[in-house]
Amino acid sequence: MTGMTSTERPFLNRSLAEFGTTIFAEMSALAVRTGAINLGQGFPDTDGPEEIREAAVRALRDGRGNQYPPGPGVPELRAAIAAHQERRYGLTFDPDTEVLVTAGATEAIAAALLALLEPGDEVVALEPYYDSYAACIAMAGGRRVPVTLRPDGDAFRLDLDELRAAVTDRTRLLLVNTPHNPTGTVLTRAELAAIAELAVERDLLVVTDEVYEHLVFDGAEHLPLAAFPGMRERTVTIGSAGKTFSFTGWKVGWVTATPGLVTAVRSAKQYLTYVASGPFQYAVAEALALPESYFAAFRADMLAKRDLLAAGLAQAGFGVFRTTGTYFITTDIRPLGESDGFAFCRALPERAGVVAIPDAVFYDHREEGAPFVRFAFCKRTGVLQEATSRLRTLAA
Repeated sequence: MTGMTSTERPFLNRSLAEFGTTIFAEMSALAVRTGAINLGQGFPDTDGPEEIREAAVRALRDGRGNQYPPGPGVPELRAAIAAHQERRYGLTFDPDTEVLVTAGATEAIAAALLALLEPGDEVVALEPYYDSYAACIAMAGGRRVPVTLRPDGDAFRLDLDELRAAVTDRTRLLLVNTPHNPTGTVLTRAELAAIAELAVERDLLVVTDEVYEHLVFDGAEHLPLAAFPGMRERTVTIGSAGKTFSFTGWKVGWVTATPGLVTAVRSAKQYLTYVASGPFQYAVAEALALPESYFAAFRADMLAKRDLLAAGLAQAGFGVFRTTGTYFITTDIRPLGESDGFAFCRALPERAGVVAIPDAVFYDHREEGAPFVRFAFCKRTGVLQEATSRLRTLAA
């Protein structure tokens, strides 16, 4: 099969032609084929709390969620999401009209962009960005306008002047991600305030991906953009259970926003999955009510793993950028005499028995990300120790 009809028109919608198979699928398949340790895709290799897993089993046995759940999500979960936002951030949402449960954050992003964009609308996004952002903007007929986070010392920084210059009369919304994947940057209060002022001044919508909200380190603080002046009525906030509770396969995400914005996003979402993850929604409702000790222990565990991997990468000869959020470390391969992240990552399983992700896949400006490579540290300690032992052979 050539992927062409007799009219020579490709089967795949032209707006998606540039994307192809995701880098995560390619590198995960490479890990399986070579037996390498997979530090590429961001999923834990252990399950989350036993009591939450048992809550899902209990829901299954009790017949809760085995049939289609309500379109907006089960009431227990919507109430738990609203309580979580108020308890942690002082943000009040009506669980009946301002909360929408989605099939993970990925569907939330897709539904928000499909709902809020029309063909020709511009979307300013922070580059590098999670790869689904670009695909969803394309599917909605929008045009992405990247603003690049660049290295500044041991971290990546946002140039606020560049952000302001990127906004035009065609800009419809800002797509913001903090804590930021893949760079590990957490936007500061001053940076978020400047983004909020720009959105208000130019009357822009904002979609903010905050799925790593509970994974911040070194005194960094996660601040939801919706809490800034003038932002409550123009912000779609996206959260997820997968990253916080280590049940990524359950695919439970959510949107919080004003009734008008939630209605718009739901209008698109209902034609994607309609509903999903019925029994798991009940379990996530219980997870969100876990005591603060759970979240503190989760952060401490991930911090120890971050430090273990960062030290091993430095010993292996990588340039290591500081991660203050997420569970990823971005590295610079130039100290190893390398400059092409794609070639480096495709060869790494054979060279060192480890899989990583080339950051360039997250850039429109591929040259900006060419020397950077991302590693995930959301793995068992023994796995990280073995991976760093293997990677140290590169220094030799």
